[in-house]
Amino acid sequence: MTRQPQPAPIDGALVIDKPKGKTSHDVVDAVRHLAGFRQIGHLGTLDPLATGVLVLLLGRATRLVQFYAGRRKRYTAGFRFGFATDTYDSDGEAQAPEAAPVLDAAELEKLAAERVGRFEQIPPSFSAKKIKGRPAYELARKKQAVELKPVEVELYEYRLQEIEGNIARFVIECSSGTYIRSLAHEMGQKIGCGAHLAEITRTAVGEFSLEQAIKLEELAEAKKAGRFADRLIPLESLLPNFPRVNVLPVIEKRVRHGSKFNISIAQLQPGRVDPPPGATTQLDGGEPKPARLRVFGQQEKLIAIAEAVVPRTYQPIVVFESLP
Repeated sequence: MTRQPQPAPIDGALVIDKPKGKTSHDVVDAVRHLAGFRQIGHLGTLDPLATGVLVLLLGRATRLVQFYAGRRKRYTAGFRFGFATDTYDSDGEAQAPEAAPVLDAAELEKLAAERVGRFEQIPPSFSAKKIKGRPAYELARKKQAVELKPVEVELYEYRLQEIEGNIARFVIECSSGTYIRSLAHEMGQKIGCGAHLAEITRTAVGEFSLEQAIKLEELAEAKKAGRFADRLIPLESLLPNFPRVNVLPVIEKRVRHGSKFNISIAQLQPGRVDPPPGATTQLDGGEPKPARLRVFGQQEKLIAIAEAVVPRTYQPIVVFESLP
């Protein structure tokens, strides 16, 4: 007889301060070991070189991954000038003897400012982008030709923070899918001395920030003290940009069964942060209507995420609990 998988005992999000040298999957495995269950996913990986915000979703919160696609990311990054590498970061092989550049802040500020906005970026050859089903880095390691199509990305902020010797540090806020090491490589080409990404910390992903992050060692201590669950951001606090509605028991029953339901705009409580592009549509007559809602029951528990189908009518697309 096949045993049914047991539901995870806790739900929510963990913001981990990923240490340098570990892969994102190493971190997920470590948290699975501490949590005692496997239902844990992430909202985008970080390279082993990188530190900072790695967001994990646990238990039923893994069903919210789809709603976090495309969130902005924020970094502090150190570009080392003097030589480029084949991987565009410090793990790669140098492509020329090291130069000794004198960095000019005004020039770096100008080059960074010119890149703010939308543009097409070619991913690095040493990346996980697929070429006929194979990761590009597999071909690059074998010195085979790698041709990747450019991808449209957007920089919202690209600002010089400081210069320390041959390392210039920048604050960068960008769209999902942007390669920071490609920005380093490009700037090195423009300066004429080569550059690569030497250090990088992700400081924010969407609503999640480094200030909320916990180190793996701290999480292990919380586990020993029986406070593992206390370090989670609860399910009810996730997706704060989605407006919320509290429904009466008769509507709650419909929602739990996955049936369409009606609400009035007066019932809505607005989201706490600006919604992403496309998060609202229009009612007849031009009245704004959110495309997606968080639906709460009478016990202040999140019971569903619902999507508008016609004005004032919503269809549950994720239901967290079903009635027997």
